[in-house]
Amino acid sequence: MASKVLMPSLNLNNVTFPGDNKTQSHSFGQVSFPNKTGVSSSRQSVITRSCAVAVKPAALMATSTAKPATSYTLSHLWREVHGSNNWDNLLEPLDPLLRKEIIRYGEFVAACYKAFNLDSSSKRYLNCKYGKKNMLKEVGMENSGYEVSKYIYATPDVNIPIQNGSTCGRWIGYVAVSSDEAVKRIGRRDLLITFRGTVTNHEWVANFMSSLTPARLDPHNPRPQVKVESGFLSLYTSEEADSKFGLESCRQQLLSEVSRLLNKYKGEELSITLAGHSMGSALALLLAYDIAELGLNRTDTNHQDQIPITVFSFGGPRVGNSSFKQRCEELGVKVLRIANVNDPITKLPGVFFNENLRVLGERYELPWSCSCYAHVGVELALDFFNVQNPSCVHDLETYISLLRWPKRSVHSKIDENDGVDLWNRARGFLLNAQNFYICLPWIGAAIDIVNMVQSQNLS
Repeated sequence: MASKVLMPSLNLNNVTFPGDNKTQSHSFGQVSFPNKTGVSSSRQSVITRSCAVAVKPAALMATSTAKPATSYTLSHLWREVHGSNNWDNLLEPLDPLLRKEIIRYGEFVAACYKAFNLDSSSKRYLNCKYGKKNMLKEVGMENSGYEVSKYIYATPDVNIPIQNGSTCGRWIGYVAVSSDEAVKRIGRRDLLITFRGTVTNHEWVANFMSSLTPARLDPHNPRPQVKVESGFLSLYTSEEADSKFGLESCRQQLLSEVSRLLNKYKGEELSITLAGHSMGSALALLLAYDIAELGLNRTDTNHQDQIPITVFSFGGPRVGNSSFKQRCEELGVKVLRIANVNDPITKLPGVFFNENLRVLGERYELPWSCSCYAHVGVELALDFFNVQNPSCVHDLETYISLLRWPKRSVHSKIDENDGVDLWNRARGFLLNAQNFYICLPWIGAAIDIVNMVQSQNLS
């Protein structure tokens, strides 16, 4: 059990940091903060508070004293930066290389949103606007050092009475590989898989299907005690069954491409990195678990050497139960969850039954513990909120902006209208779903959360 560290202490006029006699002035007129005390359970967490973003600059810029400056490069330390030691001594203060890596992978996820076509009059509606060869260039990432190898589509197996049309596959993300030139800079060949968050109504339904179901992804050892959220599993495993030439499931597409790339670059030093925002974080974690459970990342006949698997989760929900968490840890899947403490999505599912309610007195396992949701991995907790634009609490660009410009105001980077439509659509959809008697566990709690955010926006 690790302590939750509150980096700065706050007053109404300035920000003071432990061990620092100097203060930095910030305007607190647009931001409110909850008081944070106590100890976090079964996770490591560092709180970076922000207003106008109130973060100690040294915490984001200082170099770890444990490593000589001459060797402090990503090509030498990428394994540590990707969690080989569970990010020990890299979160407080936040290591500069780790910060850059988080931002870099966040930008790859943001590219999914930039390239996603929401123009209903377009032939590419709900698909990627661009071809694979030009996608990164079109979104301003031509110098990223990666090449897209495959687009990924997902088909949620849900029926919505309030929406006409079949549940055909929608573009959900992409697979990319680091170039030869990038390999020299980052120290290995990186296989990257990124996922966007929720956009379509079918995906909203999948998000709120909060029942746990056995994952059973390994046919040779189904492990029925390892359970995940049924909606996320549906997105991951469902095929486009309505069409004779329908898409394979998201899972089949991904495992096939990952296997192909691992075989193509066999013998090189490799890493498998998955990154996602919101629902995309859940898919990233499911894929990471799947790859490790099937042993696709094992490189020798004795299954001793493994290609590292790391997940960078931005504003991600809980995905599975405590057995799922334990199995991910046993398999060596590393997960860094970048989460805003004010982001309601990170509290779902399992608002009431979660990792904090499964043990009594830190010793006795409660009878319902196997049915409790549990976050996986290490948490890097941010703390930002803007009463003029409360939807920013879940906005990926806000997450990235906070890490990139720690002294810049949250609302100076965010258009007030950005993200508000997301909450309006979510609320409207949930209310319609309720009117049509769609059975969604936690729908009441979800509506309450959306109403809370909207009421704060109007106050």
